[in-house]
Amino acid sequence: MEELIKNKLLTLRREIHKFPDPSGFESATAKRIAKFLEPYHPDKIIHGLGGCGLAAVFKGKRAGATIMFRAELDALPIREKNDFEHKSKSGNISHKCGHDGHIAILSGLGALLNKRQPERGSVVLLFQPAEETGEGARKVINDEKFKEIKPDYVFALHNLPGFSKNHIVVRRGVFTAASKGMVIKLKGRTAHAAEPEKGINPALAISKIIPLLTNLPKKYALVKEQCMVTIVYAELGEKALGTSPGDAEIIATLRALNSDDMQILTEEAETIVKSAAVKEQLKFDISYTEKFPATINDQECIEAIEKAAVKNGLTIKTPEQPLSWSEDFAHFTEHFKGALFGLGAGKDHPGLHDPYYDFPDEIIEAGVSLFSSVLYSITESKPG
Repeated sequence: MEELIKNKLLTLRREIHKFPDPSGFESATAKRIAKFLEPYHPDKIIHGLGGCGLAAVFKGKRAGATIMFRAELDALPIREKNDFEHKSKSGNISHKCGHDGHIAILSGLGALLNKRQPERGSVVLLFQPAEETGEGARKVINDEKFKEIKPDYVFALHNLPGFSKNHIVVRRGVFTAASKGMVIKLKGRTAHAAEPEKGINPALAISKIIPLLTNLPKKYALVKEQCMVTIVYAELGEKALGTSPGDAEIIATLRALNSDDMQILTEEAETIVKSAAVKEQLKFDISYTEKFPATINDQECIEAIEKAAVKNGLTIKTPEQPLSWSEDFAHFTEHFKGALFGLGAGKDHPGLHDPYYDFPDEIIEAGVSLFSSVLYSITESKPG
């Protein structure tokens, strides 16, 4: 890659890091990307995909397959603890998952496409909104404007702390887990703390529900593969010493490696909540949010990634188990042939969602090169 393009990508990445946007409100980030891509003359830019999304289309010389690459636009509600020149200017919002780096990689691919037009087919660079909330991919797919894209193949990468820089992490079948947020609301009756018998306090129910949910994955006989329940939030009453509380809320994340196990995990979790609530004479409500299916990689697409890695002299790593976190790119692999893979960010690099995390600029070039090799191998081998 030319040094000029490298420097431009570095500048873009740090500018986006400095001015992050939260999920669903990424219009400023999308404008920065569109402005960056203009000199590279995409054949078309589609604005407002799935909300604030953006797609740049580069057409080949002849008809052929359409291959789409995706990066994410949104940052996280995390206050940055780093102190460098490009640190976040947006208070409690910062890029702690590396989406700024993914944007730079995809923008670098756009720069290369300007210099080398595909022989066949089309290439779509999708900058997707609201990945962190699990809403963006589904909204893009359901957007009328997405119908004109009609990808034959879809690809995405995610940087992975814990793996050596520039190592390519691939896995056939399930790559990341399915997950969803379980929101539990318990309703009793508030009373004076001196007369608790006149109320219905959810405290005992909470004390039973939390350990039972946490230990539920240990019942491995219930499921085929590993699963997980994480309590992420709990609230009981108010900080008022004279009041016996009547309301409580618990939020947990359920994770599983396949749909059947997720269904079993969900049913068992609901049984735990219902049993505890009924025993304590509480009303209850269970709802779900931020639903992510498991990301399932296509065999042909993984082979294309592996060949591209070998071509670029990049080391391939294959984890025995799927990664336990979730990705809404799974909505794309449900509908299209595709694959999500990892790009090592450094063995000792701060983890994703860590307040000290910052995307390592040294891996941008490897990401661009691998995407480039994948796209040319597919678009130039598939007839129109």
